[in-house]
Amino acid sequence: MSHTKPVAVITGAGRGMGAAIARELHGRGFELVLMSPSESSEKLAGELGGRGLRGSTASLADLDTLVGLAISSYGRIDAVINNTAHPPTGELLEIEDSVWEAGNQSILLSVQRMAKLVTPLMLAQGGGAFLNITTLATFEPDANYPISCAYRAAVAAYTKMYSDRYGPRNIRMNALLPGYIDSMAHPAEAAYPIPLRRIGTVAEIAKTAAFLLSDDAGYITGQNIRVDGGLTRHM
Repeated sequence: MSHTKPVAVITGAGRGMGAAIARELHGRGFELVLMSPSESSEKLAGELGGRGLRGSTASLADLDTLVGLAISSYGRIDAVINNTAHPPTGELLEIEDSVWEAGNQSILLSVQRMAKLVTPLMLAQGGGAFLNITTLATFEPDANYPISCAYRAAVAAYTKMYSDRYGPRNIRMNALLPGYIDSMAHPAEAAYPIPLRRIGTVAEIAKTAAFLLSDDAGYITGQNIRVDGGLTRHM
């Protein structure tokens, strides 16, 4: 069946930034299909009148099930938010190959797989938008988070390549690079180097995400947009 309301699919939607984005989009009239590794996305979907399931961004089968749930429930997908937690960290040369491979699956391949699953639907609809949630360290790598930095930088490149390829077909893809956000515990001194002198809020991330997925951002694609209070120096 088809719906007149736009439909958003969100991974990592059970808590933090993903949940905040879900609430913001719900407030803007979106139908929601949510996934997270725990039951939290199912609970949030129930609260917001959407659909939810438990699954991992590292699993092609789970992503396929997620997209199938959106289509069977609402008949279309207008927005995809690729959000996933930070992978394990460790000393650069001591991280096992299997941990790198798992990070690739959850961070980079999840974006590619969702694009492969959803792009044909968006082409048939006449357009759509993807948003990849990455990190402020995408262009300023931090060896304390080697797997996250390496693969989220790869997502930045993928975002540009995809936007070049599918922009002519009215499908946009951008990446949002959060800084220090209140969904995670940060020491008070973490705010000092930030020009705005404070930690960001999940609500600010959610409103930026909603803007980037809206028609108001219809001429923005292929961008990596930092929402970090001015912390990173990258130009």
